[in-house]
Amino acid sequence: MNIRNRFLTRLGLLLICSVFASGAIHAQDDERDKRDNQETKQAQAVSKEVYDRIQKAQEMIDADDQQGALRMLNQLKTKKGLTEYELQNVLNYIGFVHYNLDNVNEALATYEEMLRIPSIEDQIRKQTLYTMAQLSTMQENYDKALGFLDEWFVLETNPAPDAYILYAQNLYQVNRYAEMVKPIETAMEVAAKREVEVKEDWYVLLNFAYFQQENYAKVRDIQKILLANWPKKNYWFSLAGAYTELGEDDNLMAAYDSAHTQGLLEKESELTTMAQLYMQHEVPYKAATLLQKEMKAGRVSEDAKNYRMLSQALTLAAEDEMAIPALQQAAKLSDEGELDLRLGNAYLNLGMYSECVSAIQAGLRKGKIKSPDNAQISLGMCLYNQKKYDESRAAFREAGKTQRSRRIANQWISVIESDIERNQQIRLAENAAQKQLRDLRERIAAAERI
Repeated sequence: MNIRNRFLTRLGLLLICSVFASGAIHAQDDERDKRDNQETKQAQAVSKEVYDRIQKAQEMIDADDQQGALRMLNQLKTKKGLTEYELQNVLNYIGFVHYNLDNVNEALATYEEMLRIPSIEDQIRKQTLYTMAQLSTMQENYDKALGFLDEWFVLETNPAPDAYILYAQNLYQVNRYAEMVKPIETAMEVAAKREVEVKEDWYVLLNFAYFQQENYAKVRDIQKILLANWPKKNYWFSLAGAYTELGEDDNLMAAYDSAHTQGLLEKESELTTMAQLYMQHEVPYKAATLLQKEMKAGRVSEDAKNYRMLSQALTLAAEDEMAIPALQQAAKLSDEGELDLRLGNAYLNLGMYSECVSAIQAGLRKGKIKSPDNAQISLGMCLYNQKKYDESRAAFREAGKTQRSRRIANQWISVIESDIERNQQIRLAENAAQKQLRDLRERIAAAERI
């Protein structure tokens, strides 16, 4: 947050100098005022000699002879008999020349000397304090700048919004974040009363202050204002972050979807987050469509992790057949068996039992499966549908070694044994029927021979 605005500081100095120069020029009018019997303070008079030398210094400044002007003004400063008002004018010009020469420390020292003049008017003191606050900010002496501003606020009865913002910026630099809120909001109130535009960076500064206090409701509201007036990608993500912290999941989804619709999602992490949010909000087909499109465009990597997400999205969308190619690629790229298991389950859903067995067995060989018992259950089911009862029963028995899968494994084993027994009874009945048929045929043949 760079607040070294040299142009504004220069403008502040020029304004003060113009006030002093005006005081010097109009000192000649004091004589007319006296002639009109108007009371004038002697302290506010500037002699012709002092006025002429200040004018000469001004001409040298205009001619860019800053060093010459500085020498002349320093000589004038030491002149005996200078009034406090004359010294005030001379010191102001010396400070201004130091500033032009980038001698900021010397400019500050000169203005501090000027503030020590007993008869300095409140208006001049006020303007000088503000200039010194700006210069101290430039010098990164933020505590000192805050001190000058504290004095300035005592004198200024109607501060402009920019003064409050300058104060908040200095508070930011010294990590006094909680104290930033009041001056920024005051600046906004003053701007509204004066019908002055509230600037974008004021809201950014206020947002930071509330974020540091973990006041995410305020952060959310500020981001909405920023998006309404200065729509930018980072404001969408800040709004999404606030929704996350507040647990407003539906609004989080809406914020990301709006950013996506506007084409603001560009990084792979942003696009995959969008896909995950689609799945979490039960629109997996949109997640799958997004991933397929961005993989084709090259903005989302064709790696195991993203293929896994794509296959999961297609599976959740009840598109098992479409999920197969993604799962095949994911399993091929992974050295862990989990994706082979998912591929096997997809084959199981599609009734492709031979492919199911091959995929799950490949996954078991790779290992690193989160739930080996579930893998054995799926394998047993595929083998059962192939009527490979002995192998199927062995898979279910392996699954039944875990407490979690014991009940379902035993149920499947019971089904298999019932099938085996029923098939055996069917075979016995078929054999008996075939024997009866053979016996009948033999009796018929014997009768025909008689």
